[in-house]
Amino acid sequence: MNRLYYGDNLDVLRGEIKDESVDLIYLDPPFNSQATYNVLFKAPSGEQSHAQIEAFEDTWHWGESAEHAFDEVLTSGNTDAAELLRAMRSFLHENDMMAYLAMMAVRLIELRRVLKGSGSLYLHCDPAACHYLKILLDSVFGVANFRNEIIWKRSTAHTDARQGSKHFGRLHDVILFYTVGDNYTWNELYSPLDEKYVRSHYKNIDEKGRAFQWDNLTGPGGAAKGNAFYEVLGVEGYWRYSKEKMERLIAEGRVAIPPNGTTPRYKRFLDESRGTALQSVWDDLQPLNSQARERLGYPTQKPLALMERIISVSSNEGDIVLDPFCGCGTTVHAAQKLDRQWIGIDITHLAISLIEKRLNDAFPGIEYEVHGTPKDLEGARDLAQRDKYQFQWWAVSLVKAVPFAGKKKGADTGIDGLIYFKDFRDGKVTTKKVIVSVKGGENINVAMIRDLAHVVDREKAKMGLFITLSEPTDPMSKEALKEGYFETGSGGKYLKLQIVTIAALLVGKTPDLPPLDATAFAKAATETKQQGTLL
Repeated sequence: MNRLYYGDNLDVLRGEIKDESVDLIYLDPPFNSQATYNVLFKAPSGEQSHAQIEAFEDTWHWGESAEHAFDEVLTSGNTDAAELLRAMRSFLHENDMMAYLAMMAVRLIELRRVLKGSGSLYLHCDPAACHYLKILLDSVFGVANFRNEIIWKRSTAHTDARQGSKHFGRLHDVILFYTVGDNYTWNELYSPLDEKYVRSHYKNIDEKGRAFQWDNLTGPGGAAKGNAFYEVLGVEGYWRYSKEKMERLIAEGRVAIPPNGTTPRYKRFLDESRGTALQSVWDDLQPLNSQARERLGYPTQKPLALMERIISVSSNEGDIVLDPFCGCGTTVHAAQKLDRQWIGIDITHLAISLIEKRLNDAFPGIEYEVHGTPKDLEGARDLAQRDKYQFQWWAVSLVKAVPFAGKKKGADTGIDGLIYFKDFRDGKVTTKKVIVSVKGGENINVAMIRDLAHVVDREKAKMGLFITLSEPTDPMSKEALKEGYFETGSGGKYLKLQIVTIAALLVGKTPDLPPLDATAFAKAATETKQQGTLL
């Protein structure tokens, strides 16, 4: 069964993923992110949403966790990685880059452990850290198992000159490709021949109207390279094919002496060409612009075509693909589309809930398991105690609300989420909102209901929803009822303030709300068929 995991990928790798069980790993770890992101949400009005969530807040700073990661590498048994990391620390000292490399090193060791002998790893990074990551990968996978530094041109033009920067435009990302050994999965892909090349080289037309070019048949290096010496069409020399094969090609009309030529040559037909074998510079895969159909609003979202290419080259149908930093789920989406099994890991409940929505939109009826998210009250209480923000983001996802604000937004506004709905009134359709407040503590009281009512009025919302981990008291329920009802233009009546418990949500109960406005969430297009032959 395909699996999504909430949690630190290091813990998940160690606790849930067996040795040599994965065929392909792709990872795009966050680095040096100073921004807070508008993650997958937009206001129905089209304006920028307030749902600014630090889903990929940069946590790579030197501190206790980085020191612990550094120590784990030193005691991992991988002496090459340990010595390299020690040397890096003596050069970089205790800064953000060193913290990043320590945190990555301990994870790369685990990723190497779970890869099969035929497996491959692709690490996506930017030029700021790729040189450090490459020698780190050399120490974990071995220098001989480096295959490519792939350059992905992610932009057509870019400049920071207006901000005072003095450097060439930064247009590309780097993808480092490593394998476990020499016997790795490889499905060659081809890109179409360049039109200019076709015009200049395939000038000849045979009697059947097929375009072809004359290709060299001589064996470079002569006998020293193992080429046989014999006569072909009256010409003696060293040839790249055996005499038997050469005779067969002559009989098929594939070998002849060109007009005005003196040496036998091979007819290479255009309609038999598979194209040009894929090279290490990928400038044919466009980044996602604001109008892209598949764009979900995620700041670091990669195009499906990029992931489909990697998965198609380095895995086969039924193989297991792992993304330990799965973000908005492009890797698992592409793996599902290409009939691979998959495992996705992310450290935020927000990302996991959004990936679930993406998969359910794109593949109706899809089955997969989600691990690490609360399944019962005990799990919900544990999450609330460990991280109130993760608890809030998880709770609002249960009612399909847009999460509001993040960890660094200053004073509590009383809003943890927003639910949008459409109101049909006087021949017009307007978007209204419900304020969502989440409480994970045991000490809830009637004052919290009054506060929510105040926030509803302040924000000019029409309703309020109070989500609580504890059972509400009778005074709280009575206070909510005092607010009365909201009546839609189509005649629907709904309690203006509603209280719903986590226990009720876990068993499938939903609050009584008007039909929701689906435009609050970006929707992944439904996949109708798998990707065909990739170029």
